[in-house]
This record gives sequence, structure tokens and C-alpha cells, in this order.
Amino acid sequence: MGKLWGGRFTKQTNKLVEEYTASIGFDKALAEEDIQGSLAHVAMLGKCGIIPQADADTIKEGLHTVRERIRRGEIEFSVSDEDIHMNIEKNLIEAIGPVGGKLHTGRSRNDQVATDMHLYLRGRVVSLVGMLQDVQAALIGQAKDNLDTIVPGYTHLQRAQPILFAHHLLAYVSMLERDIDRLKDSYKRINVLPLGAGALAGTTFPIDRYFVAEQLGFAGVYENSLDAVSDRDFIVEFLAGASLIMTHLSRLSEELVLWSSTEFGFVELDDAFCTGSSIMPQKKNPDVPELVRGKTGRVYGNLVGLLTVLKSLPLAYNKDMQEDKEGMFDTVATLEGALQLFAPMIATMKVNKERMRQAVNQDFSNATDIADFLVGKGLPFRQAHEVIGKTVLYCIQHGKYLLDLTLEEFQQFSDLFDDRIYEVLQPEAVVNARNVYGGTATGQVQAAIGRSEQLLANTSAWLEEHQRRN
Repeated sequence: MGKLWGGRFTKQTNKLVEEYTASIGFDKALAEEDIQGSLAHVAMLGKCGIIPQADADTIKEGLHTVRERIRRGEIEFSVSDEDIHMNIEKNLIEAIGPVGGKLHTGRSRNDQVATDMHLYLRGRVVSLVGMLQDVQAALIGQAKDNLDTIVPGYTHLQRAQPILFAHHLLAYVSMLERDIDRLKDSYKRINVLPLGAGALAGTTFPIDRYFVAEQLGFAGVYENSLDAVSDRDFIVEFLAGASLIMTHLSRLSEELVLWSSTEFGFVELDDAFCTGSSIMPQKKNPDVPELVRGKTGRVYGNLVGLLTVLKSLPLAYNKDMQEDKEGMFDTVATLEGALQLFAPMIATMKVNKERMRQAVNQDFSNATDIADFLVGKGLPFRQAHEVIGKTVLYCIQHGKYLLDLTLEEFQQFSDLFDDRIYEVLQPEAVVNARNVYGGTATGQVQAAIGRSEQLLANTSAWLEEHQRRN
């Protein structure tokens, strides 16, 4: 059998052209979605009387047969058939005869491939939301176990103010919640049906686009046929959201790498998520967070790559748009790989509470509280800031920390100091003094954990609803 579109041509396609233009090497990943879309399309063709119902039923049977053969690995896809759509149609015709050629009535590969990608990405977005939720749950679990763990908080990678380790972890829960919200929002643009737009102008057949949308679980159809076949905004939006997810995972990865180093010693990652050295037997390398940090760049590249492809394309479909898939598939695989590892890696992480406490006791991160103490005594903050700066300098010069100073040493910088300064400087007091919404005080962090768990419940409800649709 020759090419399904070969009637207009008098020469065979150059083999190099076949290999260069074929997309079957990667778009075979859309086989399930392609058949899913075709089943809805042929059901509509039969319902609308565009083809005889008997033919529609035969095609449906044939599509199910082809799908089962693909699942069993019995079909070898051919470069000469270009893409997944032509490979499936050719196998369908071989299975049920010329009636299989009626499947393509009233549609084009342009609206067909767009539909496949909407179906593919819709399912992956739901799956990724669930994976993000798993990472959130692991972070919340660690936060609940570390409500009494105090760690230095940093700015400029310099110790700034003591905070609860739970508070630090919940910052990532908040980041991932925004990521979930972005994916949920992008779902609305993904969940629109392009099928029925034809090549670019619609079709002369009396199709029922809303019936197909209902069959496939889409919330609506594209308003404009040109836009339907040329729109890749929904992929760009997904890639942008994915880039932010990887940004957040990469930031946490960097902290895990630092925290697990000998210099910090704050956490230990489980052996299952680390590797060793071929030459240095003592090494335990945090390869998973390092690779997540490294793979973030490829996700950024996929976003920039697609934006570059689209930036000068005239309407409607152009062969350039074949470049929309590999980056999307790669990003999905990269995200899934990272998220599947991150949840158990966080859940099994051991926290060295004693080392964190030691770090808090051996720094000047409680200095701001002395300034606040003096302000409470009536000293203007700017003057209090200067007093504490001199006090810290004195400590550095004499090899002491603030809690090591005697009251007489404090009072040489200000006679406003009294014995209560030692209570103010205790790490627990410093942490619990930040008793504002969003702050690091224990009560505020407990409340934040409660709110985070409610968000998890809300996401679970969203997932249950949308998993049914997909």
C-alpha cells in the first residue's frame, strides 16, 4: 500500500526526506490518545449519518483491535507512514479493508494531532497534580515531626534569624501549592476540543463537534477553526508552569545538597536516594537532588524552544509545529521522574535536630531581638541597631556569642539592658516572638500546617473529579 495521500504525486518521496520529516519516532507516544479521539470521531460520523452506522461499528471494532495489538507490541510503526495518525489508519485499513478509509471523513491531521495533544496533556496534568500533592504531603509530614526543631534562617546564605525547621519546609509547600494552582488553571485551556476544525477552515460535512467533546470529556470546543489547529498556547503554558515547578524543586535540591554536607550536617538523605564514589569509599553523594537541579535546565530549554518555533509562524498549520511534541514529552518525563523520587526522599530524610540547635546557639541570628528589646525600652530603632552592631563586634573580637555576655558587658553599650535580655535571646523566645500570620512562631506554624492539610484535601477532591473524566 502506498502513502495514503499519494494520489497527487508522481514520484516516490526521497528516503532522506522521509526520515527527516517523519515524526513517528516520538509521536507514537500519542497512540492511545489518537485512537481515543478516533473512536469519538467515528461515533459522531455514524450518529450524524455521515457514514453508515454499520461502517462506523466496523471501524470501531477495528480501532479496538489495532489498539490491543499496539498494547501487545505487535505493530511495528513505519517511518514511511510518517506519523502516528497515518500508521494507525494504515493498520486499520489492513485489518478491516477499505471501509477503514472512511474514518478520516470530516477531519484533517491538523485538528487530529491537536486533539491528541490536548488529550495527552490533560491526562498528564491531572497525574502531575497528584505527584505534587505527594511531595507536599511528605513536606508536611516532616514539618509536623519538627515543630520543636529550630534552625538558622538565612539571607544571602548568611545566618539571619532563627526559625522553625517546619516553617522552612512549609515555604516549599506554599510554592508547590502555587504550582498546583497553575496546573489546575492551565487545565481549563487544555480541556477544549479542536477536532472539527479540519485543516484550517472547518468541514463541509454536518458534524457535531459538541457530541465529540462530550464523548471525550472536553468542556467546550474551539471558537475559531484557524486558532484550533494553530494554537499551541496550552503547551507553552504547561511548559512555563513546569519550568516553575522545576525551579522550586531545584531550590529545594540545592538546600538538600547543602544541608547534607559535612559542613552543615543538618539532614541525612536515605541511602536509597544516594550513590557512592568509585574511588572514595567514604562518600555518600546526594545524586537525586543534584540531578533534579541539573535537569531543570532542559525544561527551561523546552519552553524557550517552543516559544522560538511559534514566534513567527503565520496561520494556520506549518510543519514547524511538528517540533511541539518532543519538548513536551521530555518535560513530562523529567517532571514525573523528579516528583516520583522527591516525595519518598523527603519522607525518609533524617533531621539532625541537635546539629541545628548547635548552629543556632553559635551565631548572632538573635541580634535583631536585642534591638527590638531596646526599642521596647524607648530607644529609636536606628540607634538600637547601632548599639547591637557594636555589641556583636565586641563579641567577635572577644570570641563570644551574645548569650555569653554578662549583664555588665551588655550595659557598657546601653544602660537600658536588664536581666530580661537573657530570656529574650533564647532561641525559643526569638522564634515565638514572631507571632504574626505567616510567621515562624510555633502556634502560627501549627495553624499553617492545618491550612496546608486542608489544601491537600481540596486537591484530593479536584483529583477525584478529574480522574473520573480522564
